[in-house]
Amino acid sequence: MVDIIGAGWAFPAVITGTGRVGLARGSDDVEQAIRIILSTSPGERGMRPEFGCGIHRLVFDSLDATTVARADVEVRQALDRWEPRIEIDDLLFSTDAVDVGVLYVDIRYRLRVTNEPRNLVFPFYTLPGSPATAPAPGGSPDE
Repeated sequence: MVDIIGAGWAFPAVITGTGRVGLARGSDDVEQAIRIILSTSPGERGMRPEFGCGIHRLVFDSLDATTVARADVEVRQALDRWEPRIEIDDLLFSTDAVDVGVLYVDIRYRLRVTNEPRNLVFPFYTLPGSPATAPAPGGSPDE
């Protein structure tokens, strides 16, 4: 599978014991790429200012159904544009009463070349105290 999907620099970047750049291979490379896309705000990278995910514009918004719907759009658009090796099957959103201000994005996807189902949960942090009042479209209620 590594040969089909490829390899890229490990994130965070590391130098191996032999002095080489550490690599992430196969599905690990894809997962790291998804995390990089979602962690990067558009405009953050000078040489490619459009790269990233617009979810960061929602950091000051209340965690309500409208914000979750907007987050769904932002995550889908970013992954569709920047990670062609995956097909998104579903996005689920949830909050946690203990971790107030965290919106968990459960990305269920398939690797296109192998059709292998995978998932990744990405925590998106908003301002603490943003009320979590409604489940997301396609998501689950607060647990």
